Parts: sequence; C-alpha cells; structure tokens
Amino acid sequence: MSNDLLIIRSTDLPLETVCQRLPEIAASHKFGVQAVHNLREKMESKGVPFDRECRVIEVCNPRHAQVVLNQAIEISTALPCRIAVYAEGGRTILATMKPSLLLTMFNAPGAAATAKEVEDTMVRIMDETCRA
Repeated sequence: MSNDLLIIRSTDLPLETVCQRLPEIAASHKFGVQAVHNLREKMESKGVPFDRECRVIEVCNPRHAQVVLNQAIEISTALPCRIAVYAEGGRTILATMKPSLLLTMFNAPGAAATAKEVEDTMVRIMDETCRA
C-alpha cells in the first residue's frame, strides 16, 4: 500500500517481538514511550469484537516537542508521534504519519526543521526495529 502521508515498514519479525524491541530502540534515539494502546483488547473491553492485533505505540522526544509547541500550542493536537504495529499478509507492519506533513496543518514555519529531524529519527527507529 502506498500513501504519501505515511511511513511504512514491514518485517518478518512477530508482532510481539516488534512491540518489545521498539521501546528500547526508541530510547536509544532519545524518544520515550508515552503509552501503548492494544486496539483489540480496548475494543473488546467495550463489547466491540475486533479480531486483529494492532498496537499503537506513542513516542515522544520532549526537547523536540518543546520546540514545536513553542511555535504553536495547537500542535499539541498532533502529539505524541504514533507508530501503529499490526499484522498484514503474514508480515508485521509499522506505520506512522509523516511529522513534516502533519505540521503543514499549523501556522508554524519555524517548526519545519524540527519536524524533519523527528521524521528522520522515526524512520531510523522503525528501520532498526524491523531488522532481524
């Protein structure tokens, strides 16, 4: 699937392995995990059947967040960055929205360089997580 708004990576590693590796790799890039949402468990707890495994892992680098939030507090609606991890076609997929494109929704041209830096780091985190 091609989508200009998303960064997508794929791996043969099991979903659980990816979800265990990602926080450690994110931390090595100075990004902390803010939360992990297990969508299947959450939906089923609300009485909504959902048979797919999907985790949404929220990551953030507070220094980068401070830079963009000082440009426009409304950017808080797009924070923290989220990486979805799910199974598709026998593979584990990691997907995130491109921070550089998300920030175009806000009047914060001074945040563009930080958004690009965050995006480059998110790609590295996802690539390293996918390596066997």
